[in-house]
Amino acid sequence: MELDSRYTGTRLKTYNTRVDARHSMNYAAAVSDANPVYFDDERAGGILAPPMFSVALTWPILENIGAYILAETFPRELLLTQVHHTEHLSFHRPVLPGEDLTVRGHIAAILPHRAGTRVVICLEAQDADDCPVFTEYLGAMLRGVTCRGGGRGGADLPAIPRAPDAGRAIWEKTVFVEPERPHIYDGCTGIVFPIHTSRRFARQVGLPGIILQGTATLAFVAREIVNREAAGDTARLEGLACRFSGMVRPGTTIRIRMVGRSAGEEGNDLFFDVTTEEGQPVLRNGWASVRYPGDADAV
Repeated sequence: MELDSRYTGTRLKTYNTRVDARHSMNYAAAVSDANPVYFDDERAGGILAPPMFSVALTWPILENIGAYILAETFPRELLLTQVHHTEHLSFHRPVLPGEDLTVRGHIAAILPHRAGTRVVICLEAQDADDCPVFTEYLGAMLRGVTCRGGGRGGADLPAIPRAPDAGRAIWEKTVFVEPERPHIYDGCTGIVFPIHTSRRFARQVGLPGIILQGTATLAFVAREIVNREAAGDTARLEGLACRFSGMVRPGTTIRIRMVGRSAGEEGNDLFFDVTTEEGQPVLRNGWASVRYPGDADAV
């Protein structure tokens, strides 16, 4: 099986959605994020959606990606081999429940990898005034697929700052993943895939059992960063990225570690990882950008 890198740049069908307050509140509840800005609908200006809610808004595209790719000759059968490999989110401003968003996308890169071929999809969400709200670069690994043409688009992907040499963790947070957590995340977010809720299906595809959604693990990280590094001000989180490198089994504990912080002119670059209780990597190359507080934070 092979994928030609000439498909880099292929556009996706445009997707329109209205942000639902119940959906955004349920997302926060799915990862036990009790920040009142996500729930208090008597708050001046109304509630805000959690940053990671962005992935729930784009999921209808990604779960039907074959139907959204505007290239009739694209070998859609190869998409059956994909696993979520990387995530990079830029938050231009918080998502507001009740607003209408338009999401436009394209295949940003097709690159060779030792495990197969890496395909990166760029999704750009804009509001009714065509102003940017968030941008997502989702990397999928097509296992066992050869990349034809040497790869394209890698130079155009967003860069992540170099992490300082990791020493002792700045802070750590352990999170127990309850046996029912993948089901809660599935039901509250609408991000539905059977390896997270069906033990039978998961074992049929070679997994030891159901596993927690990778975006749920990243949402736990976002929760801790906003509360610890941004004083609960979700508008200050401007970027979040990681590579998914391991499985999280329900009924186990994960450890979130902040391993580096670099101060810039406008904010801090933060570097993190997530491991199992036994020290096995779950998320690698974690990065977040948190803006310094200022007058613009009153959203």
